[in-house]
Amino acid sequence: MELFAPFESHASGMLAVGDGHSLYWEVSGNPDGPVAVFVHGGPGAGTAPTYRRFFDPSFWRIVLFDQRGSGRSRPVASVEANTTPHLVADMEALRHHLGVDRWLLFGGSWGSTLALAYGETYPERCTGFVMRGVFLFRPEEVEWFMTGMGHFFPEARRQFITFLPEDERDRPLRSYLERLNHPDPLVHMPAARQWCTYEEACARLLPRDENGTGDGPSTLALARIEAHYMAHDGFMRPNQLLDDLYRVRHLPATIIQGRYDMVCPPISADDLARAWRNCELRIIPDAGHSAMEPGIRAGLVDAVERMKVKIRR
Repeated sequence: MELFAPFESHASGMLAVGDGHSLYWEVSGNPDGPVAVFVHGGPGAGTAPTYRRFFDPSFWRIVLFDQRGSGRSRPVASVEANTTPHLVADMEALRHHLGVDRWLLFGGSWGSTLALAYGETYPERCTGFVMRGVFLFRPEEVEWFMTGMGHFFPEARRQFITFLPEDERDRPLRSYLERLNHPDPLVHMPAARQWCTYEEACARLLPRDENGTGDGPSTLALARIEAHYMAHDGFMRPNQLLDDLYRVRHLPATIIQGRYDMVCPPISADDLARAWRNCELRIIPDAGHSAMEPGIRAGLVDAVERMKVKIRR
């Protein structure tokens, strides 16, 4: 299945959530339909109009929002008062603001992490889950990102690590975080470009011809906020998402997972699916991590279509 044809939002705004943060939100699709919320990745990646198109606009009321520090939310690239509990509380505030009773959670990569964290906190507000590239924020998953991807993309990891002085290469996360949080753009922007270039180089089964990234605020937001969360174990208890899974295990879930996902390897999706009796895991044999790879894209559209009959309206 392909993405739905482009369509516009019919409402948007900014929601003040405290701590100096304001979140961008938008609503599109059927104003009277069941609600689906798109939970973006990163953390720090933000949303884009294309993400509406995973959903049938004649059926779903579609909510997109940018998390703290991301996309069109303000202040951009801010890590102040930016933790998983803050983001969960923000989602609940947005639900209240939009008058939503329950919603389907759709999230990939970090978006799957936050969708699960929200769902396990407010299970009564969820109708189901569609996830991609599952990331449970366990230490081994962070370590894989920092080092393991280099087993398959050694040239990308070499560029990532040799950006740092030789005496800092044994602690890359700490060293990158220090640079990304530095107030001087001449310090934080080169680090942000290197971080995002490394991740992008590993994100697809068939990498793009050009893996470079720009110098804009979105590059800094993605790198700075990702490193911030990784350095703090995702602001969650060890194994929190699997330990608290009993709270959502009764809800329907579908995982679309690329077989060759080098950013979030399939073992995490498999661990989650085996612990969740109502979860369907679909491995896409010719895909990596990106939601826009053809097999992943089609699988996600199909999963949302099949959720029409699974959710309880």
